[in-house]
Amino acid sequence: MSPLVSIIVPCYNQAQYLDDALQSVMNQSYQDWECIIVDDGSPDNTEQIAKEWLAKDIRFKYINKKNGGICSARNLGITKADGEFILPLDADDKIGSDYLKLTINEFLKDPTLKVVYTKAEKFGSESGVWNLPVFDISKLGLYNMIFCSALYRKTEWERVGGYDLNMVLGLEDWEFWIAVLKNGGHVSQLDYVGFYYRIKEKSRHTNLDVSDKKDLYNYLSIKHADFYVKHQGSFITLKSEIEALKKMKLLKGRKKVLNLFCKTFFGFYIFKHN
Repeated sequence: MSPLVSIIVPCYNQAQYLDDALQSVMNQSYQDWECIIVDDGSPDNTEQIAKEWLAKDIRFKYINKKNGGICSARNLGITKADGEFILPLDADDKIGSDYLKLTINEFLKDPTLKVVYTKAEKFGSESGVWNLPVFDISKLGLYNMIFCSALYRKTEWERVGGYDLNMVLGLEDWEFWIAVLKNGGHVSQLDYVGFYYRIKEKSRHTNLDVSDKKDLYNYLSIKHADFYVKHQGSFITLKSEIEALKKMKLLKGRKKVLNLFCKTFFGFYIFKHN
């Protein structure tokens, strides 16, 4: 029996693109899937469009929640997922018709794999091949090289505690791949253009300013300090890291991360209470 794949589609103010994303799911040559549409409190007509797809195929499911960001939406969808494998798909992107078939086959051939994805193309306000760097674990701490719509086992999501809600400003996929892969595991990128990334003039990514990016990089280097020391041989000065994190919009919950960092490398805690 073929393993079930749960495709998780968070949607917030993306209703105008949702049909394209869900049609690409419906077009899959691999049939053993479910698609969970997570309406993240969207003020547009996401619910109406989603329910039209529920009427077309019982494999589509719909969840409505209070707005909390893409990490909380993905996490909720995955919590409800029945599949052995998870494929996140943003509501404005698309996948090729053989995406599931080819990536599942790769997992079945090699049980040591943790993440499988394909080549990609851009479309929308910009088009052409999206030339992603070849995966290299030693460079994953410097930049992301895996798009969000890669296939992985649900057990990996459970093991790392899901998508980090502290990454509300962005770069959550990068943090997730570091968490999944930092202690080992193989990655495969297939020679097949199976992911289509919509480029828009304004998006969550383009709205991320330099200061926000710096704060997120600082948080990554502390949360995954063990990974950065192993592969980059160093970490950023602790004092500057703490000062940067104090300026972040979501300081709550970071004390545990800072304490873990300090205990690991300096042998003491800097906060008496978490």
